Amino acid sequence: MIRRAIVIAAALAGGVGASQLPEFAQQYRQRLGGALDEIRQVVADFDADAGRNRLTREEALATYDRSDENFLRDRGETMTGVVRRYENLARQRERMDAVAPALRPLAVLQFPDERVVEGAWSDFEPAVPVTPAGLLWAGLGLLLGALLAWLVLLPFRRRSRRAGPAPAAGGRANW
Repeated sequence: MIRRAIVIAAALAGGVGASQLPEFAQQYRQRLGGALDEIRQVVADFDADAGRNRLTREEALATYDRSDENFLRDRGETMTGVVRRYENLARQRERMDAVAPALRPLAVLQFPDERVVEGAWSDFEPAVPVTPAGLLWAGLGLLLGALLAWLVLLPFRRRSRRAGPAPAAGGRANW
């Protein structure tokens, strides 16, 4: 009886916990879009400045690298990092848009942006899973929670007797 209650409690905890994964992925995706919009403008401004000077992005970054001024070399390294992050965010957004909503939690795990994850986690608010993806993850969590509890409790299982219970006095079984 206690084992069954533990398995049910673990299943419910797993279901509730796993049902939040699509919601976290959704909040991550929204933050990713905001970060991408902001950084896109910075990169576009840089590209426009380079273009006005008849330079490609790569040539402009190389100009920073060749500078004798430490400040300009540092600025070039920073801008190189900004461009790289923009490209990574854009690829991740494309991957998230290309997969089914139920698989978006896995897409977040592939190449997460640390700053976006931290922001999404700090503002995360659990939600009731009423989407098909939320219900799917809740079901998976229920199964995994129950399985984990069953496996943990397996060594503590009482061994049943093969013969079954002995009949009580008077020939009737004592249930």
